[in-house]
Amino acid sequence: MADSTHYVIRGGVPGRERLRILARVMRASSLSLFERLALRVGLACLDVGCGGGDVTLELARRVAPLGRAVGADLDPTTIEIARSEAQQQGVANVEFRQIDVGELRGAPEFDLVYSRFLLTHLSDPAGAVEAFRRQLRPGGMLAVEDIDFSGSFTHPECDAFRRYNQLYCAVVRRRGGDPNIGPRLPSLLRGCGLEQIGVAVVQPVGMEGEVKLINPITMENIADAVLAAGLATRAEIDAIVRELYAVAADPSTLAGVPRIVQAWGRRPPEP
Repeated sequence: MADSTHYVIRGGVPGRERLRILARVMRASSLSLFERLALRVGLACLDVGCGGGDVTLELARRVAPLGRAVGADLDPTTIEIARSEAQQQGVANVEFRQIDVGELRGAPEFDLVYSRFLLTHLSDPAGAVEAFRRQLRPGGMLAVEDIDFSGSFTHPECDAFRRYNQLYCAVVRRRGGDPNIGPRLPSLLRGCGLEQIGVAVVQPVGMEGEVKLINPITMENIADAVLAAGLATRAEIDAIVRELYAVAADPSTLAGVPRIVQAWGRRPPEP
């Protein structure tokens, strides 16, 4: 959904594979949010910045058979992959649209608007949240999840992870984003007029499994943006990636995703 010139993480097929792993790592945390929102059959849902559509398909299953889910993203490759996977999985109440967040217009038609890991990449997250709100029917819910990279860690401490953290934050800021946007989410929702604001913090970590692969895979997928910004050499990037994979393979280390803030609020009903 962010303009492709500003989105720092590689898209297309390689990016889809990273998103597939990330979706599995985040599934339990995002499902806990959906339980809080009490999603039910018959609702209309919009997933903004849907990537490969993993969450969109989950939403579609939860509101079936009478409800529907729409996934929106700027990347045409991941949208086509999402459409194909929805057909393969037999999920009929889902639609995927290639669209930018700035193009969200039309009459309010959704009971839930949801977005994960999009606002961090945008130069105007408040404007995006307002665009989300306009898609909500009165009484509808808006829910967002996004990162606070300052809460990232490994144990034991690792020089490669520290450098990866620096590079990620630097390149996101250079392209107008905020790598620590998570704590801002509740105020962004309140600022666009939502009520009944709720907030939670989650952070999947582990000593084994795919959760430990997020750091090296993300470093691989921001390499082009880091190189374009002149922040590191190819040799340094390759060395960081190798060490992060070594950390991931070591069962004595603890690693995972950045701290994640979940926030939600309701559009007031019409008087």
